[in-house]
Amino acid sequence: MKLLLLLGVVGAAGWAAYKPLMKYWKERSRVTWETAEVIRGDITRYVISTATIQPVLKVSVGSFVSGPIVELNVEFNDEVKKGDILARVDPQLYIANVERDEATLATRKADVERIEAQLQQALNSYKRGIKLREKNIDYLSDREMDVLVFDVKSLQAQRKLAKASILQATASLETSRANLKYCEIPAPVDGIIIDRKIEPGQTLAAQFQTPELFVVAPDLREKLHVFASVDEADIGLIQKAAAESRAVTFTVDAHPDEIFEGVIEQIRVSSVTTQNVVTYPVVLATANPDLKLLPGMTASISFEVDSTTKVPKIPNAALRFYPEDIKQVREQDRKLLDGSSWKMKEDDDKNEEELTAQEKAKAKKTRHVWVVDGEFLRAIEIQTGLTENRFTELKSGDLKVGDKLVTGQKEP
Repeated sequence: MKLLLLLGVVGAAGWAAYKPLMKYWKERSRVTWETAEVIRGDITRYVISTATIQPVLKVSVGSFVSGPIVELNVEFNDEVKKGDILARVDPQLYIANVERDEATLATRKADVERIEAQLQQALNSYKRGIKLREKNIDYLSDREMDVLVFDVKSLQAQRKLAKASILQATASLETSRANLKYCEIPAPVDGIIIDRKIEPGQTLAAQFQTPELFVVAPDLREKLHVFASVDEADIGLIQKAAAESRAVTFTVDAHPDEIFEGVIEQIRVSSVTTQNVVTYPVVLATANPDLKLLPGMTASISFEVDSTTKVPKIPNAALRFYPEDIKQVREQDRKLLDGSSWKMKEDDDKNEEELTAQEKAKAKKTRHVWVVDGEFLRAIEIQTGLTENRFTELKSGDLKVGDKLVTGQKEP
């Protein structure tokens, strides 16, 4: 009897504790969700790209003449002015060529004087012969008269040839003087020496090819170009940004804490295809007064392509979230997870190829977010707008500022 009474007391106590225990267990096992609110604010859309910094112009300085380098006046990073002598080739051979051609020219001039003297003598003899024949035709025979005539003509021709030789010698002298002048290698523009490819004592062999001695970058402080490659999907946004003169900012690894600004100067129409990816070169212009930006640096560019202010915006984490367990979703929305909604779309009379451009654009902007509805999750269809790093604009949908959207599941 006592045993039965004891068992009854224990059973009653267990039954009394069952409901609180089950309630506690149910509360403990309940799924809890991480949420984020719909807020109001500004959204700015960016297109991100990498680029290479290059001078606006690189002027290669070469040598027209050959010979050893006897003077080198500049080093890397030196700033030079137009006309400054950067280097000098040994001029000894070219000085000798000038002196030789000067002597040749003097010889040709003296030869002209000699021929003119002979011509004058021949003219005098010809005139005397004419006078003698006028007195008596028998004083000079026709043959002797022909000799006088052709002596004059021959010397006249020799004078023309000698004068032409003067022109030839003058041209040779000018060539030698020009080659002598080319021994001095001047800076063609104001700029900075960004490359030097010769050393003192090095011998140039310009007869085979024109050697590149220096590379001068003009206006390196005033203006630099930043060459970016933009995907074809984004080039329309870049064109719109250029037309609206929107800001472009970029950073470089050498100065990670500093933000540089530039403007879109050119969108080149020549496409580049790499592994079936089509990109277009976009050229930015930026100032470089402190020479912090150096040729060859890699820049990370942010093109501001669109913006809007004071609009409701959704955390991007809410757009990325989808429930893993279909049992967590209310029955009306389970078709979004089990594939039946996609099957309905496939059975629709109008397939994707038949959609208009407006319908395709709308389909791309149609998304679903999830809110807690009692013990289940409920899907809300929305239309999105501009997207930035953390938020996306809410164009339309059954949401308002302050609503909480599910972004993830908390650990139990």
